[in-house]
Amino acid sequence: MSAQKPSIPQGTRDFGPAVVARRNYIFGVIRRTFEKFGYAPLETPTLENLSVLTGKYGEEGDQLLFKVLNSGNFLKKQKGEVVKDEVTPDDLQAGPRAVLPKIAEKGLRYDLTVPFARYVVMNRGTLTFPFKRYQIQPVWRADRPQRGRYREFYQCDADVVGTDSLLCEAEIVLMMCEVLNGIGLTDFTIKINHRRVLGAIYQALGGEGTEMDLFTAIDKLDKIGRDGVEKELAERGFSPDATDRLFALLGVEGSFEEKLERLLAGFVTAGVDADNATADGYKGLQDLRRVYEYLQEFGFAQFDHLDFDVTLARGLSYYTGCIFEIKINNVNMGSVSGGGRYDNLTGAFGLPGVSGVGFSFGVDRLYDCLEELNLFPAAVATTTRCLVANFDADAERAVLPVLRQLREAGVASELYPEPGKLARQFKYADAKGIPFVLLQGSEERAAGQFKLKTLSTGEERVLSLEQVLAELA
Repeated sequence: MSAQKPSIPQGTRDFGPAVVARRNYIFGVIRRTFEKFGYAPLETPTLENLSVLTGKYGEEGDQLLFKVLNSGNFLKKQKGEVVKDEVTPDDLQAGPRAVLPKIAEKGLRYDLTVPFARYVVMNRGTLTFPFKRYQIQPVWRADRPQRGRYREFYQCDADVVGTDSLLCEAEIVLMMCEVLNGIGLTDFTIKINHRRVLGAIYQALGGEGTEMDLFTAIDKLDKIGRDGVEKELAERGFSPDATDRLFALLGVEGSFEEKLERLLAGFVTAGVDADNATADGYKGLQDLRRVYEYLQEFGFAQFDHLDFDVTLARGLSYYTGCIFEIKINNVNMGSVSGGGRYDNLTGAFGLPGVSGVGFSFGVDRLYDCLEELNLFPAAVATTTRCLVANFDADAERAVLPVLRQLREAGVASELYPEPGKLARQFKYADAKGIPFVLLQGSEERAAGQFKLKTLSTGEERVLSLEQVLAELA
């Protein structure tokens, strides 16, 4: 029998040591930033009950959930076996909606926010509110794989629940900037909008179609353009006149504050009811202004990176307040981060009235940006700092205590495992990016000294062990 050709599922990837080291570099910057702002770590299971996941991401999101089959044979009952929820011929005839509940009760998590909301409800008696947590774990989406879009990828979430304070939104902007600055990305835009502003835009269109149809179409504007959005809105019942009014409101220009004023004037002209604060954009504009003021009070110095983008919609259905997205401008890549406020997410699990806000970094897209822009520090992918050369059996015995002392001093070190030619050992060190090689031949051993070679320059220095430790530690 011929050997099977190995493969992995489309949209997934293996990560070699250098890639893992670079990813850990990004994780480290994100983790330190989250903890600096008071967020504590949390992990949730890979599998969630489908009842937890479905209905939280909109119709399109539900279609992208990976379902996990229950164990057992669903089409054929074995002799003497009792099969729960056996699939019947009538179910097969009725289609997937009838079959799915009987064959799959679980799914892979689609994001980290809904599992977090489920965790909060299940553990509310033990949590201190406001509760701030961060989570760095993989998620799965049955999406069409392409550059920057994978079926398995990591998210790095930070959320706080149990407070309505817009201070949280302002700190999200601060954390976004700190992470991007920390990994060397400088040409970026943090886009911010508000779901109630979008709600007011919907009111200004005269009530045609549905709000979610409008939000879903606007969310695709940067992908399919105005013509594509107009076509989609027409298919969903919006008239050409309503579409013209929509783009007049979406097209407001100016600074952050100027856009607030001009959009407010546009709502007045369109006759949006200013007294109905729960359904229109007046409160949304007030919230955005307060976030802007918080940032001013913080002494925020990167307003040139912050854009009030009226076209930002964020397709997920659970957002109710401010929404965020980050675009790296000098890379052809989708958003690398997004999030927003959700007032009703825990209500789906029986705990109404708990407001929360959060955001997530897509590490895979950040990685691709750093790689394209050549921004990874050279030393990031290097795990070993010093290779101890292995001349022969006597030298090996003599340097083992030295290897121990190097490691005790915090110097990542390894001994070449077999005695051999130095050329081979140097080639090994060079291939792994190890910057230093420590050598102790018979002459150096007799003198109690070592040679420390810097591979990048070829320089060799004769040092005592104390000097080597001081140099490398």
